[in-house]
Amino acid sequence: MGLPQSKCPFWGVGVKIGNRHLQLEAMFWGHERRDTFPAVSDSSAQSDAEAKTPVATEFGPPDRKIWLDGEFVRWQDATVHVLSHSLQRGSLIFDYMSVHDTPRGPAVFRLADHVDRLLRSAVLIGLPLERSAQQISDATLATVRANPGAAAVKVSAYIPSVEIEVVPMDARVSLAIAAYHPIEDIAKRTRGQYHHRSELSLWIEKELRNRRHDIVDPQAKAAANYLSPMAAKWAARRNGYDDILLIDEDGNIAEGPTTNVFLCTAAGTLRTPPETHVLLGVTRRSIIDIAIHDGLKVEEVPIRPDDLMNAPEVFVTGTSAGVWPVIRIDDKAVGDAEVGPVTRNLRDRFKEISAGRDPRFDHWLAYTNPQKRD
Repeated sequence: MGLPQSKCPFWGVGVKIGNRHLQLEAMFWGHERRDTFPAVSDSSAQSDAEAKTPVATEFGPPDRKIWLDGEFVRWQDATVHVLSHSLQRGSLIFDYMSVHDTPRGPAVFRLADHVDRLLRSAVLIGLPLERSAQQISDATLATVRANPGAAAVKVSAYIPSVEIEVVPMDARVSLAIAAYHPIEDIAKRTRGQYHHRSELSLWIEKELRNRRHDIVDPQAKAAANYLSPMAAKWAARRNGYDDILLIDEDGNIAEGPTTNVFLCTAAGTLRTPPETHVLLGVTRRSIIDIAIHDGLKVEEVPIRPDDLMNAPEVFVTGTSAGVWPVIRIDDKAVGDAEVGPVTRNLRDRFKEISAGRDPRFDHWLAYTNPQKRD
């Protein structure tokens, strides 16, 4: 006789236990998703064929190679134990970079800045990463060369050992570098629906606050730092929003889970929250530098929610997004709910620069083949 259905009030997950299957029903990013898994059985009569029925999983593209501690391994072989410290304690740090096609071949955007941020993350959480900036940069470029067509690079440093307490006995840190195409290699191969909008509808999170210096520094790109934003964003997706903005302990706008935020005033001034309460976004810094270079006034100042709601233009920035227009916040239109002229210009300028079409910013590009000239 099966047990009654139970409900998890936070995630909206219902579990039904019957004679043969456990059925998991969840609202996933605003769409119903239903997966069925074999139930645990103590019946010795279970056939070999039934026992060996695989769960449908996708390991990713077989032709991708991942740099792991100095050598390339197949995508599906870059694994850690389920009880590893990095998985159980959230001790992994990472950085995420974009790769662009340019007249001189593939190039990583602001590689040195990303590597510096990774090393800073290691210092902030005390991870003993024994690799130099040059070693990480060289390995990153080698990984991009080994994976043609890659549009992104993720560098991860983590403790792979199986541990029994918070402080690891084996503090050895592994370094893994993956270069891939996020859509073709991952989104299209993963169950569920990929969520993307060209213009965003945002929710200002009212309960869960941004990362704090007295817990884990918001400037550390550590896996554990993303749990609270994940919960808030997941809830917002179920309510029809694309993304969220978090506020800091003073009630000011901070950032999104993976983005920084800007507003443009009626006078054409760009404003963004100061660095003290946000992740030091490389794209954020790039937009500030481009805007100043192009003659715009930029202010790094505290921003109240009302300031954002009443601004004529709002956009967010990030490695994946570049410059991403925001047209609604909390069901209120931003300006006339269209992409504004300042946002459009900065979006186009960023694309131009990252594609290697402005020689004044060529120093931001790390070419995989530096000898090649257009």
